[in-house]
Amino acid sequence: MERLDLQMADITGSKFEKVKAENLIFENVNLANTSIHNANMSGIVLDDINMHQSKITNANLSNSTIQHANFSNAQIDSVHLFGTSFTNIVLPQEGDANFQEDGSYSPVSFTNCNLSNTRLANCDLTGAELTDCKMKGLKINGILVEDLLKHYSSSK
Repeated sequence: MERLDLQMADITGSKFEKVKAENLIFENVNLANTSIHNANMSGIVLDDINMHQSKITNANLSNSTIQHANFSNAQIDSVHLFGTSFTNIVLPQEGDANFQEDGSYSPVSFTNCNLSNTRLANCDLTGAELTDCKMKGLKINGILVEDLLKHYSSSK
C-alpha cells in the first residue's frame, strides 16, 4: 500500500478506478468539473466548499446536515423528506452577495409534493399561495381551515 503526500501538484485529468481512498485530506484543492460515480462517501465532511452548479443524483443523504448553505435557485426533485427539519431558512440579508434591496426574489415553490403532517411554526408566510392542494385536517393556530372556509362562505 503506497501513501502519497502530494503538494503543489497538478493531477488534472487523472483517473482513479477501483481505488481504496479512505481518510483522505484535501486542503486548498480545485476539484472543479470532477465526476465521482458509484462511491461510498459516508461520513464525508465538506467545509468551506463552492459547489455552484453541482449535480447530486441517486444519493443517500439520510442523517446528513447542511448548514450555512446558499441554496438559491436550487432544484430538489424526487426526494424523500420524512423527518427532515428546515430551521432558520432566510432570504439573503444586507451584505450577502445575492441580496436584493427591493426583495424581488424568485419564490420558493413546492409542486406535486406530499407534505402531509408537515409542521410550520414561526414562519413568515407573507404572500404565500396554496393552489389545488388537499387540505383535509389542515389547521392554522389549531383551527381547521375547512371550518374557516365554511364560516367564510356562509357569512357571504
